[in-house]
Amino acid sequence: MAAQELARWTRFAAKGGVGRCTATVDCVAREIGDLMFLKDDEITVLMQLPESGYYLGFCEGVVGRFSGVDVKFHGKLKRPIMAKRGS
Repeated sequence: MAAQELARWTRFAAKGGVGRCTATVDCVAREIGDLMFLKDDEITVLMQLPESGYYLGFCEGVVGRFSGVDVKFHGKLKRPIMAKRGS
């Protein structure tokens, strides 16, 4: 992930993303782009991915993909709002 994109996701995570969840199991990253976390870690959900059951999340300063079956969501996810920035 490019540094500029990572910075954008990190700022969005600081604002709470679209929701939060807690890891129910330890999860080791198997592929590049996967999120690694330990049981009971808090994850900020950044977006739901097109791939069914997968999300983009932020945990311990890292952005990556994770499966929804490995976490417990803290309620319904918010709908993302897309806004254009002025140049």
